[in-house]
Amino acid sequence: MDEDHDDLPLGPRAEPCETAVLDDWRKAEASNAARLARVAGRLGALDDRLWRGPDGWRHRLALIEAADLSWFAGERIGPDRLALWISLRLSGVQDDTGALARVGWAVRRLTAGPGAVVDLSAFLDRRDPDNMSNEAEPFADRASSWTGMMAQAADLHPITRACMGFHLWSLAGLGQHGDRMEAAVTAARIAACEGKGAVFAPLALGGTGGLRAGGPPADRLERWLVRMETAGLTAMRHLDDIEAWSAQVVTEMSALSGKTPAALRAVLTEWPFISAAMAEALTGASRAAIQRNLAWMEARGLIREVTGQGRFRMWRAATGS
Repeated sequence: MDEDHDDLPLGPRAEPCETAVLDDWRKAEASNAARLARVAGRLGALDDRLWRGPDGWRHRLALIEAADLSWFAGERIGPDRLALWISLRLSGVQDDTGALARVGWAVRRLTAGPGAVVDLSAFLDRRDPDNMSNEAEPFADRASSWTGMMAQAADLHPITRACMGFHLWSLAGLGQHGDRMEAAVTAARIAACEGKGAVFAPLALGGTGGLRAGGPPADRLERWLVRMETAGLTAMRHLDDIEAWSAQVVTEMSALSGKTPAALRAVLTEWPFISAAMAEALTGASRAAIQRNLAWMEARGLIREVTGQGRFRMWRAATGS
């Protein structure tokens, strides 16, 4: 007669049913209600600030957020390299153009584009290949599983829903093609889905600890809210600095003639780092005019050269951040 053996390998673990998963996240939201309200208020303040501010602010924050998320995803693309890639499609010899393209996608989705929940395939720029094997699960099926769960969580606050969607990403079978970056960008858009000025909610500006997996939903949401609050404060301080810098530059450059000074100021507001070639392409001014104005601004401490080299120089606004 066969004997039972305690050391037999365990079979596959059953996934918790959708109702239980949603209930866990509802309980997590209830247990973090006070902090959630505070973070939602800070996000609302950022949304209003961006709604009243120039469009360049949104682009600037998106570039910085995408660069920070790239480190979380293991791509490690700095905002200077990212700026060169997006504006001029320039990359260094050692740069991974695939990684640059993925982070460039993040910038596009953090500034505009379709909503993630409306059409996830379009949002991610993902489609099934024509030669997909019969055994492979179509992306549309995996996407519908995730969007279905998100639809059932419509009663949750968008910030909670974003956190839940991020942590359910791999469980839904969406964990390919740089999924950590995609999941974070998708969550950032969902968290700010009710805003008018903020296209996304900053998640990485204060560090990426909130994106760490582990623990029950209540713990994950608490970490998410702590880091999101820090990221929101960091974003507001950054906008304070660039707004003060812009006002100073307007005053100091008022005596200069021509269109180049104002155009260059706008570019430095929109981009965290610029090169002369970038400024030339983005403003339409001549290289000589760009270099003359950059030299004038650097001499007066309005911008700082950050590369420390003679060629391929880059500058940033001389703000406090």
